[in-house]
Amino acid sequence: MKQVTSQISVSLDGYVAAPEQSRADPLGRGGLRLHEWFFATESWRAQHGLAGGERNVDAEVVDEMTAGIGAYVMGRRMFGGGEGAWDREWTGWWGEDPPFHVPVFVLTHHPRESLVKGGTEFHFVTDGVEAALAAARAVAGDRDVAVAGGASAIRQYLAAGLLDTLWLHVVPIVLGGGTPLFGGPLDVTLDPVRVVPAPTVTHVKYRVRPGTPGSAAAGSSRTSS
Repeated sequence: MKQVTSQISVSLDGYVAAPEQSRADPLGRGGLRLHEWFFATESWRAQHGLAGGERNVDAEVVDEMTAGIGAYVMGRRMFGGGEGAWDREWTGWWGEDPPFHVPVFVLTHHPRESLVKGGTEFHFVTDGVEAALAAARAVAGDRDVAVAGGASAIRQYLAAGLLDTLWLHVVPIVLGGGTPLFGGPLDVTLDPVRVVPAPTVTHVKYRVRPGTPGSAAAGSSRTSS
């Protein structure tokens, strides 16, 4: 049965982005340190059309997480472009050929026509997390759907009881502020099913326990701005 999965890097003090985020510095001051392990892998570089990189345990985790993904869902802030009505000149962080190469459904309050960039088509969904997931599942077929982030999108899918697995990549840094992954009330239980230690990060795979409390009604009515 196809799964709904997610993965995200997080600091020791629970932040997924650093303070002072901006369009020029989307992960905030020092936030790129959360992803240095990822950028160094052969797997990440290959997804972005680049040669080289390390073939190590981190690359194996990346391969496992990205295998069999048929569609993605992401929040407005992950797609970027600022708050409020769309700047139509903004087409994402990833240049002319984003690394997804399957349909991506962006949660937003503001309508926008679909956008094709290279091998990826972005669709903008204004009627909630359940509608976005239903659309993603429809195109994914027998493959998995990945909730790509950011923190708000992941929390909404957890709260709605719609996420099956969550990988946390725990990076041994303290950011002291920024965007928390688990800011605000959230009543779910995560069972660790795999721990993969690496020199600069610890990968922990959690199964979201079926039947844990969550408000599907609240989740379906909220989107990233």
